[in-house]
Amino acid sequence: MVIASQAGQPTADPSPSPQPGGSFDPSSPALWWRGAAIYEIYPRSFSDADGDGTGDLAGVRQRLRYLSDLGVDAVWFTPWYPSPMADGGYDVSDYRAIDPSYGTLGQAEELIAAAAELGIRTIVDVVPNHVSDQHPWFQAALHAPAGSAERQRFWFRPGRGVDGDEPPNGWISEFGGRAWTRTRNPDGSPGEWYLHLFAPGQPDLNWGHSEVRLEHEEVLRFWFDRGVAGIRIDSAALLVKDPDLPEVGDRPEPGEHPYIDRDELQEIYRSWRVVANSYDDRALIGELWLSDPDRFIRYLRPDVLNSAFNFDFLVCPWDAGRLRAAIEETIAVHGRVGAPATWVLSNHDVTRPVTRYGRADTSFAFGDKRYGIPTDLDIGRRRARAAALLTMALPGCVYIYQGEELGLPEVEDLPPDRLQDPMHFRSSGVDPGRDGCRVPLPWSGEEPPYGFSPRASADLWLPQPKDWADLTVELQERDPSSTLSLYRSALQLRREHPSLGDGDMGWLSTAPDVLGITRGGDFACVVNFGLEPVTLPPHDQVLLASDEMLKGGRLPADTAAWIRLPAGP
Repeated sequence: MVIASQAGQPTADPSPSPQPGGSFDPSSPALWWRGAAIYEIYPRSFSDADGDGTGDLAGVRQRLRYLSDLGVDAVWFTPWYPSPMADGGYDVSDYRAIDPSYGTLGQAEELIAAAAELGIRTIVDVVPNHVSDQHPWFQAALHAPAGSAERQRFWFRPGRGVDGDEPPNGWISEFGGRAWTRTRNPDGSPGEWYLHLFAPGQPDLNWGHSEVRLEHEEVLRFWFDRGVAGIRIDSAALLVKDPDLPEVGDRPEPGEHPYIDRDELQEIYRSWRVVANSYDDRALIGELWLSDPDRFIRYLRPDVLNSAFNFDFLVCPWDAGRLRAAIEETIAVHGRVGAPATWVLSNHDVTRPVTRYGRADTSFAFGDKRYGIPTDLDIGRRRARAAALLTMALPGCVYIYQGEELGLPEVEDLPPDRLQDPMHFRSSGVDPGRDGCRVPLPWSGEEPPYGFSPRASADLWLPQPKDWADLTVELQERDPSSTLSLYRSALQLRREHPSLGDGDMGWLSTAPDVLGITRGGDFACVVNFGLEPVTLPPHDQVLLASDEMLKGGRLPADTAAWIRLPAGP
């Protein structure tokens, strides 16, 4: 909504946080990734064109106009490669093909080209830490003897103990349980163990092996040759292992962990950067869950990666002081190497903001996910809308996870027999897993499948709630106060305003429970985290607000507003 309001001049913080670069210019292709709005597509759950209950590339193709109208600059596809789906496609069996449930390689090439015609670039996921246990390399390794060349591409080791019944070390899987699985010899006797930092169906690759490195460089070229503009690198800090496979210990020093953030990673990504730089306007984007800013920023030096996800902001609670600290540190750290910050509220791995922000604990941690946590969705929705405006006002690149623009909540009552996420099963059912944020999108209609599939009787790969009729794209497009309308308006303003996207940022002087940031000389975003309404700083106009303003132009609790500042002297 746009509400006119009279005012004067705000007082700005005298020391705005530094951010190199200027306003994001979409006409400058070499810098597109510095300030783009990027939309994450989880292919199984976006749109189903063939009626089998699973999303596909033809379904995405049919919805390209929706993405264009939303106002995004690029789309990121989570893995669309052939996969047994032991981990939602992150167990890849062939990097040069498309999973048959999604379509064909030809359809992928056509989709990339069709999106480009609408000004939308394509980013694909590469998962270098591991492959599927159905990958030809691993199948060859299983059928080869201990010590063979085929097994050198992975981490096969004999077990400990008299009969080798204990795994080679005590490493724990990211999904819970031990990180080793024992094989069987051809005669049925117990064999060697192999390492998998995730599910058993995801054996880890040995990045000390030259063939592993060369293969991935060729995979980059394969997709760059097909018009892909960027590569998102999954679990980017986990590739390299200490070849001695020592125990983790209590508190490893930065850089000394046996499999997280090893120094050898820098050389690997420098070689990837050489590949990316041999093409025009290509970007490498790392998924880096690292708490040490000095270690994190090494990956964003000019000859390593172009950008990396900012998870400190994502996991931060709904608290003005905590969020300000996260923003300040993010911008300061990125500024040290001239890299753009990357902001994200949600993705295919974490609890959706509408649900998370409606809880007593509004932060996020994988280890804290449980069934039955009380949630106030009305409060969560207000905060999620306000958080969206804050996120899109920050300097750098912003990611939007499909369904976030519809205000979808986490689905927390999926039938137990429909759950698929290994995080749920490897926690012995304590962790509800990540399926709740991966439920197929509602497009139209008043009952499932809500236009997701052309067949009303389609058995979707995950069932949709029966109370999502008010959240469909069709309904929200007709409602100027909907979350979809809010996102469209914000993304349009973000694209048109010369100070948004990449660039500088300053702070307004505000009360402790209010955040106010400035972009350029005439734009500010103000967010009220308190319990009572607040008066906005002097301004000429409210450009957009996450909810209705109160009489006198006061900003309600859990609400954000974009305002136009008066021209200064």
